Amino acid sequence: MKNAHSVSADNPQTPLIPRALLFGNPSRISARISPNGEYLSWCAPLDGVMNVWVCPSNDPSKAKAITQDKGRGISSAWWSQNGYLIYSQDQGGDENFHLFAVSPSSAQQPIDLTPFAGARASVAAVSTRPGLQDEILVKLNQRDPRYADLYRLHIPSGELVMVETNPGFSNFIVDDHYRANLAVQNEPDGRKTYLRKSGDTWLPWLTLEPQDASTTSVSHFSADGAFVYVLDSRNRDTAALFAYPWPSETADQQKAALLAFDDRADIGGLLVDNFTYEPLAYSIYHERKTRLLLNDKITADVKFLDAQIDGEWSISSRTNSDEIWVIEASSDRLPGAAYLYHRMSSRLEHLFVSRPELLDFHLARMQSTTLRSRDGLELTTYLTLPVGLEDPHQPLKSLAPIPLVLVVHGGPWARDFHGYVAMHQWLANRGYAVMAVNFRGSTGFGKRFITAADGEWGAAMDDDLVDAVDWAIEQGIADPQRVAILGGSYGGYATLWSMTRHPTRYACGVGIVGPSNLETLLETIPPYWESFRAMLHRAIGDPATEEGLRLLKSRSPMHFAGQIARPLMIGQGANDARVKMSESQQMVDALKRNGVPYTYVHFADEGHGFQRPPNRILFNSLVEAFLAQHLGGRVEPAHDHEVLGHTATIERLD
Repeated sequence: MKNAHSVSADNPQTPLIPRALLFGNPSRISARISPNGEYLSWCAPLDGVMNVWVCPSNDPSKAKAITQDKGRGISSAWWSQNGYLIYSQDQGGDENFHLFAVSPSSAQQPIDLTPFAGARASVAAVSTRPGLQDEILVKLNQRDPRYADLYRLHIPSGELVMVETNPGFSNFIVDDHYRANLAVQNEPDGRKTYLRKSGDTWLPWLTLEPQDASTTSVSHFSADGAFVYVLDSRNRDTAALFAYPWPSETADQQKAALLAFDDRADIGGLLVDNFTYEPLAYSIYHERKTRLLLNDKITADVKFLDAQIDGEWSISSRTNSDEIWVIEASSDRLPGAAYLYHRMSSRLEHLFVSRPELLDFHLARMQSTTLRSRDGLELTTYLTLPVGLEDPHQPLKSLAPIPLVLVVHGGPWARDFHGYVAMHQWLANRGYAVMAVNFRGSTGFGKRFITAADGEWGAAMDDDLVDAVDWAIEQGIADPQRVAILGGSYGGYATLWSMTRHPTRYACGVGIVGPSNLETLLETIPPYWESFRAMLHRAIGDPATEEGLRLLKSRSPMHFAGQIARPLMIGQGANDARVKMSESQQMVDALKRNGVPYTYVHFADEGHGFQRPPNRILFNSLVEAFLAQHLGGRVEPAHDHEVLGHTATIERLD
């Protein structure tokens, strides 16, 4: 086996990393420890499909598979207080998730706890309170597909008991007794109201103006119910952490304690006490993650883990006694590792690396910087250059202009982070500079940054991407004739739109599960998104108004398909609940009518993205060949055995 460090850093022809190692099944992921510390669990392949495995926590060598899924696989599972493992699964990517329970100590098949056709279930809370160990709190939209009610679910029997009927709320905030103390109401005018329970009625507790609705949220209640912790952006730009006394008639009735704030980014990543739920630490994520402590309860732990672990780490699970933590760690060149941390003895026990074969390759480093948009916004940006093509003397420089792939994140209410990204490593290994831009509307950078995206799909949001590409060209990183754009979901929309708005800027584009017609996108959103409709109208356009309808039409790529002058590839899942297959089909039909070259790949058993490894590897092999044809990068030969069982249908117009 080749040592990663034996590869010469100045050799542009570094060995090809096989696609199967990047996009096939990991060896192990999602390590969790049972509440009593007796068992460890993780997800790993069984006969080529991800399943749940369990072992005694003191002997990982005795791991055994306790599920035998043969379809889409299981990528994560978590422990109930009574020792069951709970996981969720949908059918073919339709996002109607069912909850399943399986015991690590019996030969029983997993039990479908929510066996309701067409319904969507998720875990709302798992309490450690005495008397509640056999129950979890779940959200379930069986009664009304638009709104999820709250139920207490008794795991051994499967009995469901209604806790709260949802009349139209987007969410509930519950305490440790499974009581819904607050409900979240999205108002038609873009405001958001948190309502407190008073007898059988709900009364306003906190009302947020539209500019604060996306950046202010209730985090959780303290274990004793004396405080509610709120991430609050009112009267400031970035969300700060406050502790509000509870109960109170309204949030403004009593003085809240300011616990943490940062002018650069929203407070996030809370680490709370296992017994009181008091916040002990928080994270700030601007270009990179910074963890800050709120008191000294875990100072020794943080110092020890920071010294022992190279990269960023987080707690994925912990025992009820809080004596053992499962730590997940990663960096830009480490695809993910898991450890057991024994707090009393300050001992760190290595469990696994999720993709150990990648350690034999020289992975590319990810660099970060902050660019300026044309109207002065700060755009946190990440750049990955191929190994051997970085300028060793200057950061953010390549030895010569090279082809660049602009990767646009989905959401758009999400963000790119510094760290290991399989797609970035793959593209850099094939010879491309890879750039990811947190364009306006990305989360974590304050409310002005998010609200700057309202009404700007296809306009200022696209300008941010253009400005970043211009920077890469000006810096001598990107060859202006060999730039591609690639993205999924909102990133898929951004790809389709950019190819119409800038016909010759990009040499080619790859749009995955992206909307092409904003009118039909809004008409076909999943029923469980109903409470977010006002937010979508504010961001994209309200079809009930003439102005909004004009905006939707003017920003829909389908209507401008004839302007596309460069090759386009589109990927779609037939069961996508968020962006229906008709979105891609409309775009393909428009491309046909206008004689625009395209490649269209759709999968019969996928949804909003591609989960099954044969499908994922096949699609990326097609993307790789497509990019090589139009940008000139490297290509790994196709391997039929890696894509056996794929469900792709491929259409082309050359």
